Amino acid sequence: MSTRNDTVEVDDDPVEYFLDDVTYHGKTERTRSYYERVLRDFEAFLGDGARPVPLAEASHRDCMAFVHDLRGDKSESTVATYASYLHRFYAYMTEVGAFDANPMTLVMEEMDESINTDPARREISVPEMRAFVGDVRHPLERAIVVTFLKTGMRVGELCNLDLRDLHLDSGPEVGASVRVQIESRPDSLFVSSEPSRNVVVNGEERTASNKRKRDTTIPVDDELRRTLLRWLAIRPDARSSAEPLFTSTRSGWGKRLTPDMVHHMVETHAREHGWYRDGGGAAENVTPHYFRHFFTTHLRDRTGDRGIVKYLRGDVAQDVIDTYTHEWGDRVRSEYLANVYELGV
Repeated sequence: MSTRNDTVEVDDDPVEYFLDDVTYHGKTERTRSYYERVLRDFEAFLGDGARPVPLAEASHRDCMAFVHDLRGDKSESTVATYASYLHRFYAYMTEVGAFDANPMTLVMEEMDESINTDPARREISVPEMRAFVGDVRHPLERAIVVTFLKTGMRVGELCNLDLRDLHLDSGPEVGASVRVQIESRPDSLFVSSEPSRNVVVNGEERTASNKRKRDTTIPVDDELRRTLLRWLAIRPDARSSAEPLFTSTRSGWGKRLTPDMVHHMVETHAREHGWYRDGGGAAENVTPHYFRHFFTTHLRDRTGDRGIVKYLRGDVAQDVIDTYTHEWGDRVRSEYLANVYELGV
């Protein structure tokens, strides 16, 4: 496809066409230069084989090969930046109709969910994680660990949960009405994209931000339901009218848990299990974020459906969210309940 702007035809030089538009959009010369370096490197990579591949015809495999090649001599952060710039280039060229498709879309999805290949990364099987959970006895601590493992949510998202975000089919009277979004969806958790640090939500200033792209409704399976009911049976009265789901049972009795409190709780159990050591780093130590990795890896392998896992993680665009939300009863919930791993609780 040939689309013209004032100075260059796309088929003649897609990179120059894009760089002209970047300039028109007010980007700095430094940003323009960085885009040019990345795109020219990729263009050279495509032309290095026996059959040069035009930018407009690059496949996702070409893009993956380029990213893989970068890892040979560049840091992971630099690789991620290159991939991001290449993704923006193709997204823009597709949006204006210059290219037919964005081959970086699949590559970025894989990078978002990729398993760190560092040999120091601790890979934990479901039976091993089941044994770990079995050693977590306190109802609050077990509820936190099981919620992480069953939902894949971030630590800030867990801390921001209120009673209104949980709808159990039956259980103790907790004195809080559920959100309208889950009124007709029993045994569900609602994770909002709204809360941000230092912003008042549901009458309480929050100490953590939710990084979720869109609101998400997550099924609650029998194990998580039982675990949460045990916690609710002993949950201290909250000090906040927002009625946080998880409140402290130690210092700050009844206050909403903070990310630091949750990190300390998880670290304590991980140390006792031999899964955490000083200096071990994020690739080796089991932390709240590790549970998100565990959830992503094992549920994706079991369902074979990247879209459902990305929906549950809150990492997908609006059109995909709409598709899965509308198919709640038939797809997300049924696939999740049929494939989520058991933790023996």
